[in-house]
Amino acid sequence: MMTGTPTMWALFAAFVVAALVVDFVSLRKQGAHAVTLREAAVWSVVWVLVSAGFVGWLWWYLGGTSGDAARQALAGDKALEFVTGYLVEKALAVDNIFVFLMLFTYFGVPAEYQKRVLMIGILGALALRAVMILVGAWLIASFHWVLYVFGAFLVFTGIKMWWAAGQEPDLGNNPALKWINRRMKVAPGYDGERFFTTVDGVRMATPLLVVILLIGVVDVIFAVDSIPAIFAITTDPFVVLTSNVFAILGLRAMYFLLAGMHERFHLLSYGLAIVLVLIGCKMLLIDLYKVPVAWSLGATVATLAASMLLSLRIPARKHGGGAYPFAPKRPEAPAAE
Repeated sequence: MMTGTPTMWALFAAFVVAALVVDFVSLRKQGAHAVTLREAAVWSVVWVLVSAGFVGWLWWYLGGTSGDAARQALAGDKALEFVTGYLVEKALAVDNIFVFLMLFTYFGVPAEYQKRVLMIGILGALALRAVMILVGAWLIASFHWVLYVFGAFLVFTGIKMWWAAGQEPDLGNNPALKWINRRMKVAPGYDGERFFTTVDGVRMATPLLVVILLIGVVDVIFAVDSIPAIFAITTDPFVVLTSNVFAILGLRAMYFLLAGMHERFHLLSYGLAIVLVLIGCKMLLIDLYKVPVAWSLGATVATLAASMLLSLRIPARKHGGGAYPFAPKRPEAPAAE
């Protein structure tokens, strides 16, 4: 059953706009600065509490406190779907964070500039997810067999993620980066938070713009993985979009909270791979057996918790050159226009 009434959509849109305005105003007042662990932890807790408040409101609005048994059941189901989708998207976002860390390390992005880059990346992710979710909902409503395509894709992605887990990324041979380098002149260093600068009379893009473009590519790649995953939990567009948006809104704070802990959770990618395969199988079996959402939630939490606990008990294999041996030293900033 679809739950998104015009009033619910309007209230949700108003909240997202207000949250982004507050974030932008805060970002502008603070200026360029390195985010502390305490600041990241506070904002991470704030976004989790906001998400919990939303799902509580959703449960109440749909009749969770009413005396109608049917409305109470619907409210409980939708709240559970939101929580499951939110956790799945949060878990997949952890992989996003590790890729962001790789990009920032490779390009030597100063800590005080990373906050703005992530904000722009989150805006792009929100717009992209909204479009892809609406298109996905239309496809599923029009062509039931698309569910099988999504399911098979998730199983394939999970298997691929399992085999790729633990391997060092080679950003130097990344096709997107090579394409960018062939089509624009990139300055040898940063010029504050500017995206363009002039070096020896030649206008060039700064490495910060390259990072922004690559984060956009990452957003597309991860959206392709995560959108089918959430549709395996629920096909209600309102629940799909809201759980995605709330997971993404807290992404920046979660990055700064987990950036220094990526090596401690080195087995998390294996857990994510298992979750994707399980969700893909759930989607493939949808016409034979509908797996309860509570089971999906339990399996997701148990798998991710087990991979994190095992990460703490089993030491990671050390790579001779460090996590990213190809990371260049940050050059001096060129003269600005």
